[in-house]
Amino acid sequence: MNMKIKTTMKMSAAVAALLVVAGAAQAQEILQFSHTDNPGGSRDQAAQVFADKVAEYTEGRYEVRIYPAGQLGNDPKAIEQLQLGGVDFTVSATGSYATHLPSLNLTAMPFLVDSYEQGWEFYDNSAWLQGEFDKLPEVGFRVLSTWEAGFRSYTTNFELHSPADAVGKKMRVFPNDMIRWTMEAIGFQTVVMPVTDVYLAIQQGTVDGQENPVDTIVSLKFTEVAPNLTLTRHVYSPLPLTIAEETWQSFSDEDKDAVLRAAADSSAFSRELVKNSEAAQLEQLAADGATIITPEIGPFRDAVASVYDQARGVYGEEVDKVLAEAAAIRDAMPAN
Repeated sequence: MNMKIKTTMKMSAAVAALLVVAGAAQAQEILQFSHTDNPGGSRDQAAQVFADKVAEYTEGRYEVRIYPAGQLGNDPKAIEQLQLGGVDFTVSATGSYATHLPSLNLTAMPFLVDSYEQGWEFYDNSAWLQGEFDKLPEVGFRVLSTWEAGFRSYTTNFELHSPADAVGKKMRVFPNDMIRWTMEAIGFQTVVMPVTDVYLAIQQGTVDGQENPVDTIVSLKFTEVAPNLTLTRHVYSPLPLTIAEETWQSFSDEDKDAVLRAAADSSAFSRELVKNSEAAQLEQLAADGATIITPEIGPFRDAVASVYDQARGVYGEEVDKVLAEAAAIRDAMPAN
């Protein structure tokens, strides 16, 4: 074999190798994950677990790129982008999805469950809720698993001990009828705004407070501007992880299984992280100067009793299905 032929063969081999490398690079698909948690927060940590597991379980065929802190849009915008194909994944409170499936408002009825374990049972095994989740692909996205945020409580620029203290005060809410009805039943005036705008709104006096789980309060530093934290735990507020239906349908069966495994792993991580961090977070908030208020819950429960009737006026018998399932779970799994 002469030198010219050998050189030609070496060049052909080199070109083939480059084509293989280029093909491998092109084969890895980038998936976008948008959320509103700050970098390093529990949702951001769970998103990283999810991304790592997707890469592992798909043998590197997919890379999930995470965009925290609302870089690609607030929660309602991220959900809209799921429908339009602008992002592939997001994670938000169940009530945020109710704009597209109004019945999900019912998950935000006050005082449905009293413990994390009861909440997990409801979200994993409620026949009613799973039936509602099954409707979501029709509007452009689907639930993969449920992450944890915890129970919603208040941070305010005044001390909140009872509903009487709420009268005339302005409370930020996200676009959810059930949350709005609950706040108004307690006595607040409500102001709808994205969570990414809340810190500045409290600082400027546009609102007097906000309500979110402790984990979110810590992540978004709300006690810096609203230093009174009242632990009403009035709504259990977990975070369904969702995928654009268009993205889901583009996967092979093998990749669907891989993404579901990653979603389950990230859910387990999120639940344990948030549950096990809450006590230490409250201690740190107190050490940093926040006033932690543990109110008598009875007056708050009494104040929101009218919310169930409001819900029946809109959702009919669905309300009592949800209340019955929640009551059965509370009876079977008493809170500690």
